[in-house]
Amino acid sequence: MDGASNVLSAIATAARKRIGWSTLTGAASLAIVAVSTVALYKLLHGIDVQIFVAALRAQSPRGLLLAGGFVIASYFMLTCYDVFALRAIGRNAIPYRAAALASFTSYTIGHNVGATTFTAGVIRYRVYAFWGLRIRDIAAIAFITSLTYWLGNALVLGFALLAAPDAVGSLDRLPMPGNRLIGLALLIGLAGYFLWLLSSPRRLGTSNWQIIVPGPRSTLVQLAIASLDLVFVTLAMYVLLPPQPALDFPHLLTIFATALLIGVASHAPGSLGVMEAVMLLGLPQFQKEELLACLLTFRLLYFVLPFAIAVLLLGLRECRKVLGGVRSRRRLLSSLYVLRRTVRRPPAERGRSLARAHSELGQRGHRRAREETLYGDR
Repeated sequence: MDGASNVLSAIATAARKRIGWSTLTGAASLAIVAVSTVALYKLLHGIDVQIFVAALRAQSPRGLLLAGGFVIASYFMLTCYDVFALRAIGRNAIPYRAAALASFTSYTIGHNVGATTFTAGVIRYRVYAFWGLRIRDIAAIAFITSLTYWLGNALVLGFALLAAPDAVGSLDRLPMPGNRLIGLALLIGLAGYFLWLLSSPRRLGTSNWQIIVPGPRSTLVQLAIASLDLVFVTLAMYVLLPPQPALDFPHLLTIFATALLIGVASHAPGSLGVMEAVMLLGLPQFQKEELLACLLTFRLLYFVLPFAIAVLLLGLRECRKVLGGVRSRRRLLSSLYVLRRTVRRPPAERGRSLARAHSELGQRGHRRAREETLYGDR
């Protein structure tokens, strides 16, 4: 766990150097959570529990299966965040299964528990340290994955605001031209970012630690990964909504992308309460009980169930490592015992015993290699 402690120390040192920015963002997060809590309390006032329970029971199995499929597709795209980041920092040898485990567990546990920077960083280090990655590599992966997320969301939200500018009118109280200007500003910002990348390879950081920003072609891959992730998760919510009143997909995409972004900015565990408040405010045409039932089902599919799976996977991995260490120590003690007994024997018999011990150790080594290939992290 020394490596995990080093990760925490590095993050804490960086946080102390930027305490002013941390204080500002912390105050903004608390303000978002406070406003969302008050809004959610007012929205849920007068909810009919019987109608809510009936709406839960009325959800179709087909809709649940479709939503589950889109959630799986979204999490697959989520694993691509780490795969892309590893390629960007030159760690091409790390296989997909290791990147998928690190991405899935770090995002799922970090976002549900809270303090995502700390928890996700430690989990990534626990997985990637086996492959020789250092703390600066983990920091680079965190930066590139965050960049991927924000670039993709800016693209999707920009086009969504141009297509459905009236969708967020109940949230920001701006007229449609104002929301169109926001969407256009996001797309212009992305275009400016592309122009900034065209001149030469861009580097960020100091002389002690620098990271090369992905170039224009790689940025297109980033946009595709994050955009598909957001589209799939929105489709999961879309198939859970009641058929009436009718709602077009761009309208929901605008509201849902806004809800997710505000939830991430709030740093609330699992965006709990924040996402629900934004959705209830942004979709007033739906009956509150029915919409709340859909949101609860979505939370179970997208947050609770993946969180349980991630904890189970990480726990099994740690238990396997502990048991593997115990088996290795037992084998070492057994080998030392054989060698000690062999040394005490006559010279002729000692040579035969050493040959048998060498052969046995070689067979154990081959078995261990096969076990690591089949069941290990490599």
